[in-house]
Amino acid sequence: MRSLAQPAVLKSALIAGLLSAAVSYPRLSQWHGSPYPLWYLESLLLVGAVVLWAFVFAWHTQYTRRPVFTLNFGWRLFALTTASGLLLTLALHWWVDPWLRAQAPQDYPADLEQWLAMTLFSLAFTQLFLVVAPFAWLLRLSRGNTMAVPLTVLFGAVALFVKFRSPSTPLPPGMFAALLAARLVLSLASVYLLLRGGVLLVWWWGLLLQGRLLFQP
Repeated sequence: MRSLAQPAVLKSALIAGLLSAAVSYPRLSQWHGSPYPLWYLESLLLVGAVVLWAFVFAWHTQYTRRPVFTLNFGWRLFALTTASGLLLTLALHWWVDPWLRAQAPQDYPADLEQWLAMTLFSLAFTQLFLVVAPFAWLLRLSRGNTMAVPLTVLFGAVALFVKFRSPSTPLPPGMFAALLAARLVLSLASVYLLLRGGVLLVWWWGLLLQGRLLFQP
């Protein structure tokens, strides 16, 4: 735990947390049905983002021996990431989005402004919360990838279960099973890219997946 108290870690986490909160602001401002004021939501997200980024900067490099941010991942890995992202984008566009949009329309943008806000929030906070920070924390607990990888994937599945098995957003069993399979694939691929290319490669892959929402009817 001493790694969390390192001045360099705290400084990096504070800067990254501020950026995450700033980039997430448009999405929070579009939450018109929120029972809480916008300043409270933004403050809560800022605190959470700083803590999550502290996990990343404290333990990711320490246990993976790889930098958190790097552009040195090679053209082959970049090409593979792009190709797989485009293929998965098409699969989600044709086989998942049509009936998920009918069940959870709030997860889909109505215009370009909303798409931009949702995409920025996904890259700046959702991926941090579901993949990047949990993986770093689990690395610290298990001291290796053997348990950290499957547990991170499992965490993503649990988050999906909590969201779509609640009374407010019920889904038919077949639809939920398809979403669960997609989430498992997405989480596993994200962890793989995080290990091989760092956060920037995960963001690029996530941007490709979000791009499909621009072409929804």
